[in-house]
Amino acid sequence: MNIHILGICGTFMGGVAQLAVASGHKVTGCDANVYPPMSDQLRAAGVDVIEGYDARQLALQPDIFVIGNAVSRGNPLLEAILNQGLPYVSGPQWLAEHVLQGRWILGVAGTHGKTTTASMLAWILEDACMQPGFLIGGVPLNFGVSARLGGTPFFVIEADEYDTAFCDKRSKFIHYRPRTVVLNNLEFDHADIFDDTAAIETQFHHLVRTLPHNGLIVSNASEASLERVLNRGCWTPVERFNDPGGYRTSGNDASGDLVLHRQQGEIGRIIWTLLGEHNRANACAALLAARHVGVPLEKGLEALSRFVNVKRRMEVRGTVRDVTVYDDFAHHPTAIATTVAGLRRKVGPARIIAVVEPRSNTMKLGSMKAELPGSLADADAVFCYGANLGWNAQEVLAPMGAKAIVEVDFHNLVSKIIAKARAGDHILVMSNGGFGGIHGKLLAALAE
Repeated sequence: MNIHILGICGTFMGGVAQLAVASGHKVTGCDANVYPPMSDQLRAAGVDVIEGYDARQLALQPDIFVIGNAVSRGNPLLEAILNQGLPYVSGPQWLAEHVLQGRWILGVAGTHGKTTTASMLAWILEDACMQPGFLIGGVPLNFGVSARLGGTPFFVIEADEYDTAFCDKRSKFIHYRPRTVVLNNLEFDHADIFDDTAAIETQFHHLVRTLPHNGLIVSNASEASLERVLNRGCWTPVERFNDPGGYRTSGNDASGDLVLHRQQGEIGRIIWTLLGEHNRANACAALLAARHVGVPLEKGLEALSRFVNVKRRMEVRGTVRDVTVYDDFAHHPTAIATTVAGLRRKVGPARIIAVVEPRSNTMKLGSMKAELPGSLADADAVFCYGANLGWNAQEVLAPMGAKAIVEVDFHNLVSKIIAKARAGDHILVMSNGGFGGIHGKLLAALAE
């Protein structure tokens, strides 16, 4: 089959492209924003990527157009497809019909931690010689790619609650029909498509309603929102983590230990490289999900001692003149607060300079702006890129006083950060986009 993918450089659609190539299909695609790491992965897979959405791409004459959810009405190529009555399908539906059919799907859902938990789960299965396939919204450094077809029926997928496509407003995860599901957490996000938390809970319950009786739900016991979802009706066994009377984890960032507990006592402990209570909870969820497909908890825990975190999750991009620059995907106030807190535990009293680009649709709309100052409270200095926002970042961050600086000119932003930095500092850059390659620009400027 020849397919042409609209929006191919998104983490999900780029993964679909790689899986399609591995399945023997011919793949081309287009996007308006082509940047690493996805552009590098697509090039390595032999996928030709066209910049832009010119309607002349109809001349490629694929068997079907696969439409990403970033593509909306008014897009010139999409309008040409509709006008000519050409066959099209959403990315999740194409994936479900041509890759996932007949496989044991392990889905990881939640507002936060999907990418890291799915990466942990895939690695635990890989370490157990189970050769899983996977599609993850990031690049797990144990694998070096975000998607792989795999050599067995097991397939790990990041189960996103965002909508499917312009033609299908259900959450993506409805299409996957998993047998094993992790429900990590649930809070308000995606203000561009959801009115409130209750609307998101409804989508999560649609997922729960599709799970088989012989499946398993691994759910975060500390999340009241998830308990509300399950109380709507659940036909699948549930195991809970973060449960004071059941499965839980503990540890210490300074020593790097991770301890797994159950009601009867300690199961085991390892030394690993990740930071924060959130990552220890992610590990517990991944271990319980892996046990459902046959990996003993002790073996899974030992595998995590060799787990390397995901690219763009507290990734050290470089250290110049004793100033370290980190790249992190955090773009929601909860994730920002968790990331800053994790780095604080790691670096102790050293200065943290937080650099934030409010780029997600939720942040651009300002739905979570009131929480932003509190999420950055543990940083010593804050720089916010305030361009292209529907709200005044200077006004929102005013309670932070001189600690926060807002800049709408990118080059001025870089200059002000460099002027602030001194030896021993940690510059934490948080964005869910490429942020204009700011990490490299900061390192280059520090070197000068």
